[in-house]
Amino acid sequence: MPGTHSQRGLLLIGAFKLFKSATLIAVGIGALRLLHKDIAAEAANWIDSLDLDPNNPYVVRLLEKLSALDPHKLKALGAGTFVYAAIYLVEGVGLVLRKRWAEYVTIISTAGFIPLEAYEIAKKVNFLRIAVLLVNVAIVVYLIWDLRRASGTPGSQQTTASHG
Repeated sequence: MPGTHSQRGLLLIGAFKLFKSATLIAVGIGALRLLHKDIAAEAANWIDSLDLDPNNPYVVRLLEKLSALDPHKLKALGAGTFVYAAIYLVEGVGLVLRKRWAEYVTIISTAGFIPLEAYEIAKKVNFLRIAVLLVNVAIVVYLIWDLRRASGTPGSQQTTASHG
């Protein structure tokens, strides 16, 4: 079946975008739930309930970052995560429904982060940053390939127009 590989790729990328959206929604809700609470006390409860070593350097660094959050920063964090979650939700639903416009939106929004990700790697190299960059580059390359493949097939103008 000629379009099956492409459909699986779009479904996989769409599911990934939907997962990112759900994760950001959870982060946004978490940030807003911390608004009128003692963040340090809440973090101490989390560390205790997760049975983490409070002297672990990662835990110490997380606590330092959390203690720097004030209500204004929490509101901004919550709002920002909801905005990005909405973008990922639109991309994910559009890709799962195999809409051409979603491929274009995803290429533009994903490619827009690549320079920032490269800058972050230049500041401090770590595996997670490199993995995120590689995944996003792969998504952009795949979607461009898929759009070019679709536009190069006979009758693709009708197919593309009917996709959205």
